[in-house]
This record gives sequence, C-alpha cells and structure tokens, in this order.
Amino acid sequence: MADRKSVTVRVPAKVNVQLAVGGARPDGFHDLANVFLAVSLFDEVTVTPADELRVTCSGPDADQVPLDRTNLAARAAERLAARHGIAPDVHIHIAKDIPVAGGMAGGSADGAGALLACDALWGLNSSRAELMEICAELGSDVPFSLAGGAALGVGRGERLSELPVGGTFHWVFAVADGGLSTPAVYREFDRLAEGTDVPEPVASPDLLEALRTGDAAALAGTLSNDLQPAALSLRPSLAATLETGMAAGALAALVSGSGPTTAFLTKDEDSARSVAEALTTSGTCRTARVAHAPAPGARIV
Repeated sequence: MADRKSVTVRVPAKVNVQLAVGGARPDGFHDLANVFLAVSLFDEVTVTPADELRVTCSGPDADQVPLDRTNLAARAAERLAARHGIAPDVHIHIAKDIPVAGGMAGGSADGAGALLACDALWGLNSSRAELMEICAELGSDVPFSLAGGAALGVGRGERLSELPVGGTFHWVFAVADGGLSTPAVYREFDRLAEGTDVPEPVASPDLLEALRTGDAAALAGTLSNDLQPAALSLRPSLAATLETGMAAGALAALVSGSGPTTAFLTKDEDSARSVAEALTTSGTCRTARVAHAPAPGARIV
C-alpha cells in the first residue's frame, strides 16, 4: 500500500458531437456510434484513507448526487479493491462543477476519477488496460472520462478509438432546471422509433474530418444527436433554449447526450461569451457555462 494522505484527480465533462443510436438490442442496450469530445468543465475527486467507504459532495446541485453505494465513484473504489483483495476503506469527496444529470457524463467522470485516485492512493500501479476494463464494467461513458481528448465509442459506447483534433473548439453549455433520466430518454427513443427501420449507427466521415482539421464551421454542419427528439419530447422547453442560442450567434446547437443540458458551438471565445450572456438573460435556462475542447482526461493534480 502506498503511504499517501490523499489523492485528487481532475476529470472532464463531455459533449457528444455525434450520437448515432441503433435499435434496442436483446439485452436492452443500443449499439452506438458516439463521438465524444472532452470539454473544460471539471469535477475534482479526492480520496483519503478512512475506516469505511463513504462519499461526500460539494458544489452546484450537490444535493442531487447520491452518496450511497449507487454512486459510480463508490462502485469504482469497490471494483478496484475487490480485484486486489483489499477493503475499499476510503472517504471519496466529489467537488462538482459538471452539471448534475445533465447529459455531460458527470457521474461517469466521478467514477473514472475515483478509480484513478484509489489506484494511486493504494499504490496498485494498475495498467491503463486494466483501468479501462474496470471503467467499461462501470458504465458506457466511464472509459472516455478516463481517456479524455476525442474518441469514437462503439458498442454501448465503451469501446474507444482515439480521434485526432486539429484545433480548439469553443462551446457554451446551457444548464436546465432539473435533470433528465438517461434510461427514460432511451425509452422515449424506442417509443418514437417503434415501427420504423432504425439504421445501423455509423460515425460521419465529414464530422471526423472537421475534428481533424479543427474547422468549427464544418463541424457545425455535421453535429447530430439521435436522442435529441426524445429529449425534446420529454422536455419541450429545451426547444426555446436551442433557438435562443442560435439567435445569439451560435454556429450550431444540440442537446448534449440525453440532456437536458444544451450545447452551442461558437466560432471563437468572444462569440461564446456573447451567446452565454444571451442565454443567461433569456430565462430559457438556469445558467450558461463557457468551455473549450478538447480537454485532457482524468489526471492526478
């Protein structure tokens, strides 16, 4: 065991610049072509030795974060400890800055952050492959939270291929009141798709090229989210948020993942600040956050 007093890991939020969703599989999951981009909104996960496993949380909407064993950070500590035959006796503190239940993988980020932090605290020196394997067991978005940057996720989204990014992209994220349940959004997707032939999910070559060249205008023309109609069906008020951001000068707008956070791609940082101000004063969202991408994955700080 390593003789450390605590370890803190910084871990990013994500936006799905493409989320192509196939039909429901027999196991209830959906095959995806999920193009992830890590953005500069971060949670910090700190682990310290304790008499038993416990989770605390601070920051915006911390009261909505589960503090029991359902929290992905707690489950990450348990999975890692079980593999090495040790007790997961740590205090995990999550300092939230990623919107809660907002379609930006905040919970997944905390799982990846706790996994990396516990590995360092316990001096396990696990291989990257082993950490990624545990991440995939924890959830579809957790491997990307560890990896960061940009990646294409296939299968449930957990099988990643790193993608090249040729520049910096500027974003605004409008945070809605309340969350949206990812399972509920997928159920609505299935309901809306009932009786139709859902195509196999495939990554857009034009989108991948826009990422590679760092061309924001080209990326704007290729953004897509197959879950957006389902999210808008469950939360029609998001349409007004999307319209407001576009009217304020965003290059493109979409629901982030399963929502209800909405994402706006802008041409530069000044434009991002202008769009964020318009969204904040419009009354169509609770707050708006400016960020850039790509951002690094989980890192010890």
